[in-house]
Parts: sequence; structure tokens; C-alpha cells
Amino acid sequence: MKKVAIIVFNGEACCFAHVALYAFEMQAKGMEFKIIIEGAATKLVKTLKNGDVPFAKPYVELRDAGLIDCVCEACARQNGAYDDAVEQGLTLNGELKGHPSLTALTEAGYDIISL
Repeated sequence: MKKVAIIVFNGEACCFAHVALYAFEMQAKGMEFKIIIEGAATKLVKTLKNGDVPFAKPYVELRDAGLIDCVCEACARQNGAYDDAVEQGLTLNGELKGHPSLTALTEAGYDIISL
């Protein structure tokens, strides 16, 4: 089975809406995938959390479905979204000097897509 890790770096809400679109397509096709929120995209954890701004609905749908694998711990702290991630029950990952490890993902057989 194909395994894909989508690393979301782009901090634009429209980009995250596309991540949701692709993730739900992968889910419908039975693919194994992970969504990792990194870099500037960690700000979206704070700005999209309540669903009352443009493009928030896809984020909330992914979050509420438990389809967000993790949020970068270091970037969430840097971008002021750490507490919001904790409040939303999102996993914070800092295994590689505060960031998620891409090597761990590739060793587990995941193809990496960065958006």
C-alpha cells in the first residue's frame, strides 16, 4: 500500500484547504497518509481553529477527523501556536531538535510531499 506524508510548510490558509482536499481523496482511496504541520503553517493552528474565517472549515474537518498526525513543536512555539495545538489535542512532535524527523518517515516507507 502506498504511504504518503504531506508536510505542510506554507502558511496560507488556501494552501491548507488543498491539503485537506488531497487528504480526503487519499482517505477515500484507502491510502495511508500523515499530515505534518511545519514552519509557517503552524500559525494556521491558531488562526483556523474556530472555523469562522475563510478556509477554516477544511482545517477543522481534518482536525476533528483526527487526520493531522502532528505539529512541529519548535515552529509552533516560534509562531505562537503551541498552546492552541495543545488545546486542540494535536500531537506536538520535536524528535529532531524540536522538529519532526523526515528520515523517520522515509524509513517507515512514506513518500514525502511538501506543500
